[in-house]
Amino acid sequence: MKVIIIGGVAGGATAAARLRRLDESAEIIILERTGYVSYANCGLPYFLSGVIADEGKLTLQTPASFKERFNIDVRVRNEAVAIDPDAKTVTVRRLEDGSEYTEDYDALVYAPGARATRPDMPGADDERILTMRTVEDTFRIRQLIEARNPRTAIVVGGGFIGLEVAENLVEAGIAVTLLQRSDQVLRPLDRDMASLIHNKLRAAGVDLRLGTPVVGYERPGEGEGMRVITEEGGVLEADLVFIGLGTTPDTVLAKEAGIELGRKGAVVVDDHMRTSAPDIYAVGDAVEIVNSVSGQKALIPLAGPANKQGRIAANNICGIDDVYTGSLGSSIVKVFDLTAAATGLNSSGAKAAGIDFDSVVLRPASHATYYPGSSSITMKVLFEPATGRIIGAQALGKEEVAKQVDVFATAITAGMTAADLEDLDLAYAPPFSSAKSPVNMAGFIIENLRAGRVKQFHWDDVAGLPRDGSITLLDTRTEGEYARGHYDGTVNIPLDSLRGRLDELDASKPVYVNCQVGLRGYIACRILMAHGFDCYNLTGGYGFYREVLEGLS
Repeated sequence: MKVIIIGGVAGGATAAARLRRLDESAEIIILERTGYVSYANCGLPYFLSGVIADEGKLTLQTPASFKERFNIDVRVRNEAVAIDPDAKTVTVRRLEDGSEYTEDYDALVYAPGARATRPDMPGADDERILTMRTVEDTFRIRQLIEARNPRTAIVVGGGFIGLEVAENLVEAGIAVTLLQRSDQVLRPLDRDMASLIHNKLRAAGVDLRLGTPVVGYERPGEGEGMRVITEEGGVLEADLVFIGLGTTPDTVLAKEAGIELGRKGAVVVDDHMRTSAPDIYAVGDAVEIVNSVSGQKALIPLAGPANKQGRIAANNICGIDDVYTGSLGSSIVKVFDLTAAATGLNSSGAKAAGIDFDSVVLRPASHATYYPGSSSITMKVLFEPATGRIIGAQALGKEEVAKQVDVFATAITAGMTAADLEDLDLAYAPPFSSAKSPVNMAGFIIENLRAGRVKQFHWDDVAGLPRDGSITLLDTRTEGEYARGHYDGTVNIPLDSLRGRLDELDASKPVYVNCQVGLRGYIACRILMAHGFDCYNLTGGYGFYREVLEGLS
C-alpha cells in the first residue's frame, strides 16, 4: 500500500505515524511545502518574546527523525500542485528549482491546514503586514524585532493568535495597540466573560480598542512602519502591524480536484474522514466537522481535533473501522497571568442551535483558601433548564482553570447533568482544590435553581430593574464592602444581621439580592424565602457585575 500525505504539522504528521504503527510495509510519503514538517504551531507566538528561546524547541520531528524512527519519506519544500482522483496521482513541485514530478497513491490524506486570513481591503496584501502560520513566518517577525528594535505595534484581531502575539510583543518591550472589530475579544467566550480579558489587557498596558473596524493599510512614505486606517476615519501608525483575523481553509487544491467543499470552502468529510473522492481522506484545519453539542456543521481549527482526525483517517485506511464524533471546541489561552478556557457551546452558539438554556456564574477559590496562594476562578456554566444537561462552560483565573474546563468537557461528552456534577468524586487536598470542588459547586447551584430553592438574575438585568419602590434591591455585603461600591437603589443589610432586621423589608415586594460573589446572596435568599419573601440572587455577585461593566466600557 502506498499512501501520500499532503501537509504535516498536527493532522498529517499524526496520520503518518499512526499508519506506520499499523502497517510496517506501507510506503508513506509526506509532502510539505514549508521547510518544517512537524512543529509546535501553538508555541510559535512565544518565540517572539524569547519565552521559548531555542528555535530548535519548536520542531517536534524532522525529515531525518521521521525516516529514522518511522521509515517515512518526508519531502519538505515539495508542494502538491494538483490531485487527479481518477488517475489517483498527485503532481508535485520542488520549490527549490520549480521542477515537477508525479506520484501515484492507493490512499491520500489531505491535510493542508488553513492560511492566515488577509482581508480584502486596500493595502492588506502588503508584504510588511505580518501574519503567523508557519515557522518561517515566526522567524521573520523575530528577525524584524531584533533588527529594527520596534517601539510600537498594532495587532488587528483579538482571537487566540492576536492575543498571544499582543502579549508576547508587550513582553518584548513593544507598546501594543489591539484593534477589534466587534465589542469583545475571544469569541468562544461570552461577552461578559471576555470583558475580564479586556480588563487584563488594559492593566498590562495594551491599548485595547473595541468596536474599531479596519478598512485599509498603507505605507507611510519611505518609513519602515505601516499605517492602519479605521472605519471611523482614524489613521494609526506603528513600527509593526500584525493581522490575527483567524484562518481560512487552504483548499484550493481540493476545489480544483472536484472534491466537495462546505462552509468557508472547507472540505466535506464523513465520520470516517473520507471526502467525496474515492480513497481520499481529509483532516485538520481544512475540514468541516460537527459540533458535538449542537450537531451543526462547524470549523474548529485546533490541534486536538486535528490529531484525532489524523489517527482516525489512518485507522480507516488500514481497515480499522473508526469514526470521528465531532468536537466540543475545547480551547485555552494564556493572557499575561490570566488563563481563559472554554468548552462546548457559548450563549450565541446555544441560541443559534435553538437550544433552551440558562447559565450560572460562580467564583470559587482555586484551592482551599486557608492554604497559601489561593486565587479566584470565574466560571460560567450553561445548561438546559428542563434536563439539567451541561452544554458549555467557560473559566478564567490564574490557576486550575484547565482542570475545571477539562472536567466539564468530559461531562459534556458523557451527556452528564448538573445532578451528575454534584456526585463527581474529584481529587482533593488543600494545595490543589477544595473538598467541594468548583465543578461540584456548579452542580449544586444549578440543581438549586432547577428545584426552585433559589431564583436568580444576571448582571445585564441590573440596569433594567425598577427603582420606583415596587421591588427591594438588597445588598448583603458588609458596610465596608458596600461603601467601596454598589449599584444605585440598594439597601445595605449585611447577611449576618439579616434575621434580626427582616422587619425593615416589605414582604409583599420581590427582593433582588446581591453580595460580592453570590454565596452570601444565596444564603440570604434562603432566609428570606423561609419567611415568605419572593427572592432573586445576582449570579456571580456584585464583583462580577462591576468587572463586566469595567471591561465593556
